[in-house]
Amino acid sequence: MKLFPYAHATHPQWRMAAALVLAQLRARMALPDHASAPTLGLLYITDHYAGQAPDILDFLSAELPEVTDWSGTVGVGIASNNVEYFDEPALAVMLCELPHDQYRVFSGVAPLGPGFAAHTALVHADAGTPDLAELIAEMAARTETGYLFGGLASSRSAVVQFAVGGNGNMRGQGAASGVFSGGLSGVAFGPGVHLVSRVTQGCQPVAPQRVLTAVDGHVLLTLGDEPALDVLLRDLGVSPGLPREALAAVRATLVGLSEPGHEAVGRTGHFGSDVVVRHIIGLDPARKGVAIADQPDVGTRLAFCQRHAQAARADLVRICAEIREELEPEAMSVEAASALAASEAESAPHPARRIAGALYVSCAGRGGPHFGGPSAELQIVRRALGDVPLVGFFAGGEIARDHLYGYTGVLTVFTDEAP
Repeated sequence: MKLFPYAHATHPQWRMAAALVLAQLRARMALPDHASAPTLGLLYITDHYAGQAPDILDFLSAELPEVTDWSGTVGVGIASNNVEYFDEPALAVMLCELPHDQYRVFSGVAPLGPGFAAHTALVHADAGTPDLAELIAEMAARTETGYLFGGLASSRSAVVQFAVGGNGNMRGQGAASGVFSGGLSGVAFGPGVHLVSRVTQGCQPVAPQRVLTAVDGHVLLTLGDEPALDVLLRDLGVSPGLPREALAAVRATLVGLSEPGHEAVGRTGHFGSDVVVRHIIGLDPARKGVAIADQPDVGTRLAFCQRHAQAARADLVRICAEIREELEPEAMSVEAASALAASEAESAPHPARRIAGALYVSCAGRGGPHFGGPSAELQIVRRALGDVPLVGFFAGGEIARDHLYGYTGVLTVFTDEAP
C-alpha cells in the first residue's frame, strides 16, 4: 500500500486555504511512493469554516474528481502530522487509496445497508443526537469486530459532517449535498482494509483495581465489601480528619471502569480500551459512598486514577510504541531497518514503516496546552510513531470500540497488511 497524500493549511479565506491544500496534495500524488489514484477523502475543518462547509466540499470534489467518496467533520481544532490548529481557520485532508469494494460511506441519507459486510468503521457523530450512546453500540454490533473509531463533532457554530458516497444515496431519501447535521456518518471498512487502533486515556491508576460490590445509582457504596469512601481515601493516602487535604486530593481523582469480567488495569499498569474514565462528582459521608458520573453495575471492576500532563505524555507514547511494535517485522532489510531507526529529523515517510496513513481523534480538552505547549500532543505522536501521513480533529467526545469516551485520544493507522 502506498502512502496516503495529505495536506493542511490555515488562511482567513477558505478558498485560499483550500488552494494551498490542493497544491500540497497534487505534489504528493506525483511522488512515486505516494498514492496517485486515491478513492476516499477524509476532510476536517475548524469551526471557523463551518458556514462554508458546502463550498469547501464542492471545491475539493470538483478539483479532485478521481476521489469519489468523502467523509469528515468539524472541530474546534484539527490535527495533522506534527501540528494542530486551534482557534484559527484551517482544514486538513488525507486521500486514501482503497479498493471500492472494501469500504462504504454512510450517513442519514445513505445508511449502511445489508449488502456490505463491515469489519470496522470510522464514525463521526453529533453530540446532540438523541440516544447517541445506544446508536454507537448498535453501529458497533453491525461490524464483525465490534470496533468503531472516531469522535463527536465539536463546534462553536454549526455542527456539520461530510459524507459523500460514490454508490449514491438511498432511494427515496432525496438529494443530498454531502454536508449534514445530526446523527451519525462515517466510513465502514471491509476486512481487506487493515487497521491498528489504540486508545490513550491519559490517566495513571493510583491504586489496584477493585470489584464493585454494592451501588445505588451513581453512588458507589462498597468496593470488595469495604465502604467506598474509606477505600478512596486510603488509596489517596489522605486522612478524613484533614478535610481540606482530602477534598483537594479527591478533586484531582477520577475512576476507571470496566465491565464485569474485564480487567480495569492491564499488565502494563495502564488502562486499556475496555475502560471508561469518569469524574467523581460528590461524596456521601453518611453512607461512606462515592458518587461518579456513571451508573455502573455490581461486579464492575474499577481503579481510581489521576489525569495530568506527565501521565498523558507517557500513555500517548505507549500506544504509539505498541502500534509500531505490532507492525515492525522481526526480519527486515537494511533499508527498512534504517528507516525505522531514523531520528525525528530524518524520519521521512517510508513504506518500510508499513503505515500508509493515520487518523488521530483527541479530546478538545487536551491539545497542546495539556501537553506543555502548542502542537505538543502531535509532536509526541510524530516522535513516537514516526513521520507518517496523519490528519484528525479535536472532538467533543471520542469513540472507540462501542464506547463513548472523554478526555482521551484514539489513534488509528492504515497498514499495508494484517498485523
